[in-house]
Amino acid sequence: MTVHRLISNAGMYRIALLFCLLLAFGIARPIQIQAQTSNPTSVDACGLPLVHSSFTSAATVKTFNMTADCTLPSGIPSSSAVYSFASGTFTINGHGHSIILSNHAWAIQPNNTGVVNVNNVTFRGANQTSGQIIWEGGGRLNLTDVIFRDNTVPAIMYTNPNGRVDLMNVQFLNNSRTDASDTEIINAYNTLNITNIIFSGNRGYRRMIRRVQGTTTLSGCLTASDNLRADGGMEVDTLSGTITDNTTGPCWPNFTPPAKKKKKKDPTPTPTSTPRPQIAATHVALQASTGATFRATFGLDSGVHFRQLDGAGIGVQSLIDAGFLEAFDVWGYVEQGVEVCFPQVGRVVFLDASTSPRAIVPLESTVANGQTCVSISSPGSLVLLPAD
Repeated sequence: MTVHRLISNAGMYRIALLFCLLLAFGIARPIQIQAQTSNPTSVDACGLPLVHSSFTSAATVKTFNMTADCTLPSGIPSSSAVYSFASGTFTINGHGHSIILSNHAWAIQPNNTGVVNVNNVTFRGANQTSGQIIWEGGGRLNLTDVIFRDNTVPAIMYTNPNGRVDLMNVQFLNNSRTDASDTEIINAYNTLNITNIIFSGNRGYRRMIRRVQGTTTLSGCLTASDNLRADGGMEVDTLSGTITDNTTGPCWPNFTPPAKKKKKKDPTPTPTSTPRPQIAATHVALQASTGATFRATFGLDSGVHFRQLDGAGIGVQSLIDAGFLEAFDVWGYVEQGVEVCFPQVGRVVFLDASTSPRAIVPLESTVANGQTCVSISSPGSLVLLPAD
């Protein structure tokens, strides 16, 4: 009996030891490298294929419409973009959602004859000591109404020779660099055309734009504020050649929008009761359905977006209980300066999208011709309440 028990105990000990070794081996194994999928035909619930993907003109899915924020997958080699495009034309419509990079900084790379259009997307959350978010590898890249914010990476964008990049209404907000090497937010080696660009709150980069070769052309406005290098300043540096500057007015390089002058409002129709959908709407349809009017410094097609909110969209019970009259969410290129005029008299509060939960801020307003008008320069929700 005693011998049998000793044998059994020894066997149990060996089994336990083997289990521990296997467990330790499993923990010590590196993260499995994700294999690249060629021309994926399915997408995740957020609207993008969340796999390491390469695309060619043979792809059957070439347009991606995001329906929620997408977090890019892990396990992708640092030498590879999450999405590479060798040929064909592809479009990513963000509809105001974010691509969250977290543990992988290199998101998109057009190569060879690949063409990529990216619209109304925010790239955020990259935290890497090497790499860049966009690598233009010789193809064609068009970014419209795109924001890069809260990323910690050596560079945001790198463009290779023989390609072309067009940026329209693009913002670089609160990005940072942690080491002391000289780096730039944009490194340009090819044809780079920029119409309206904002740099604000960035830290640690030597320059906003570094032109090495190729042609770089600026038009519209370049707005820069609160950007600091390690030595306390930031500049736009051409390095070699010149940057063609077609920007207008006092926008170059450090421009603070002046207080807007109030314009005489055109008469608006008497508003009728309408439902408050929790969906995006074009400014034309929204003006027609609500009687509100919207204005933006660079025009309503410059990348600013509006939607009407119901009580659930406001999400603050005290404002709902106060009997709100109307509410709109405003996002996108709001930093340019946006004016909203409600077709009723009342007081307006602002729910600041930069805080969580959103801070409630009373706004100064102008009342004329039965309208209540306010101006904002950051994303958030505007809620019209009955006048005191």
